[in-house]
Amino acid sequence: MRASQFLIATLKESPSDAVVKSHQLMLRAGMIRKLASGLYTWLPLGLRTLRKVETIIREEMEEAGALEVLMPIVQPSELWEESGRWFEYGGELMRIKDRHNRDFCMGPTAEEVITDLARNELSSYKQLPKNFYQIQTKFRDETRPRFGIMRSREFLMKDAYSFHANADCLNDTYQRMHKAYNKIFTRLGLDFRPVNADSGSIGGALSHEFHVLASSGEDDIAFSDTSDYAANVEMAEAIAPSFERPDATDTLTCVETTDQNTIEDVSQYLSVNRNQVLKTVIVEGELSEKEQKDGLSAPLVALVLRGDHELNELKAEKIDGIAAPLVFASEERIVKLLGCQPGFVGPKDLSIDVLVDRSAAVVANFVCGSNEDDKHLTGANWQRDMTFTRVEDLRNVIDGDASPDGEGTLNIKRGIEVGHIFQIGDKYSKALKATVLDENGKAKVMHMGCYGIGVSRVVAAAIEQNFDDRGIIWPKALAPFQISIVQIDAHKSPEVIERSEALYQALKDLNVEVFLDDRDKKTSPGVKFADAELMGFPHRVVMSSRGLKNGIVEYKGREDEKGDAVELPCDDILNFVKSKLDL
Repeated sequence: MRASQFLIATLKESPSDAVVKSHQLMLRAGMIRKLASGLYTWLPLGLRTLRKVETIIREEMEEAGALEVLMPIVQPSELWEESGRWFEYGGELMRIKDRHNRDFCMGPTAEEVITDLARNELSSYKQLPKNFYQIQTKFRDETRPRFGIMRSREFLMKDAYSFHANADCLNDTYQRMHKAYNKIFTRLGLDFRPVNADSGSIGGALSHEFHVLASSGEDDIAFSDTSDYAANVEMAEAIAPSFERPDATDTLTCVETTDQNTIEDVSQYLSVNRNQVLKTVIVEGELSEKEQKDGLSAPLVALVLRGDHELNELKAEKIDGIAAPLVFASEERIVKLLGCQPGFVGPKDLSIDVLVDRSAAVVANFVCGSNEDDKHLTGANWQRDMTFTRVEDLRNVIDGDASPDGEGTLNIKRGIEVGHIFQIGDKYSKALKATVLDENGKAKVMHMGCYGIGVSRVVAAAIEQNFDDRGIIWPKALAPFQISIVQIDAHKSPEVIERSEALYQALKDLNVEVFLDDRDKKTSPGVKFADAELMGFPHRVVMSSRGLKNGIVEYKGREDEKGDAVELPCDDILNFVKSKLDL
């Protein structure tokens, strides 16, 4: 591609509303342009990279046995009403009406549509398993679109859905897709981790997320420093300490702590470490259907953790006896039933269930609330001074915790979710009555799997992981062009044009994606170099009149540190570039 025929839309400065690096660099490099909040036009440079992601995904999906389809982005409300998600999905579902006043939505996902397809096209267990995928635009009406392509309202997604006669068959395909995803992100050149995850609103049992590790990520990922274990912090088990609880040695004392109602306040006021202060969180318990119909209030449950640990709400709401989703008790109910403000609640003499975290259960001689305003207990000990109902895993893991698989310790890093796979089971097939005849001729609801990749998000995530102060440093598989040839003073030297054109054609003949910067003298060499680095071309060759007079061509790799370019004899440049490109 010649620069004179291309749209080079680079910017010197980042727009003021661009916060994360990927948003800044995609705008500055001329990859995207904002149309409206959460809506972006992909320019030629950005689209080249986006298509490369698509190509790798298609190749691996087909290798895994998936069949490509293309479903409408506009979906009828009837299907969503059948699944029960027309109102459950919430405000992200953009609802529209056609000219006949019929309800439709802009598809944020496609479980309903693909299940409708399967129930109409699959009739026998002999046709299973089947795995369909598409690469299609999705729309989610985000409350606050942000971070450019990272969290936009319209985005490109690869979603696949598999159908099975039984759970074992589903598991086989799930493992095949897990392997395919690992191959996809490896081929894309990304530093990623597959992690155990929660299925969220889509539902289902087994679930894994695929995260690109980057400091700007929105999720915390816990992974072992010596094994393959990795999980979203929400899902990572905090295993019980290996040591026994120390003996009680201090005397239980009630101390005045006026206005000291946070862990930080109390620990500083009493000069103790936060891990020696236990906090008590009050949440609502479960009600039976009969109790709900009778209008009874939910019972309260006390959750006790160390002061330096954070409650894991996902873990808590999965515990028997606790309401799901998790509901924190109101200050009014706490004062009415427990007799004090929330900041002074402690586990002593509570008339409600007390669940204590594994780490908090082995703390001795600790500080806790006294259940009186403006007072705390010091020298408190389990069994001697207070008891608990049972021990549970209630907290988020932290850096340095023992890995749940028994190998090594956990590191915590930020991750950007770019893929998610689920075993949905029969959630949608049962609701939409998607059945096949089994070997006995009886109708059987199909089991389903769901496998998604945020195609456009992958591009942004790759940038978040690969940039410097000069611009993007693309992994080889994602670079829009592999090499740029920069002409300097071509208007003064026919040899510059001749040599650069010859190299350009030779590389094109080798199927290399090459960018010839043939912009005229109005574009300075500095601008050409800066654009090449900003756009992230992995290799750069400079043809200048001065260099050619001395029989020299300059080469510089994008990942090379700042410094002088490598000078090479003119006749050696093609073979040198071929070696750099592994041709």
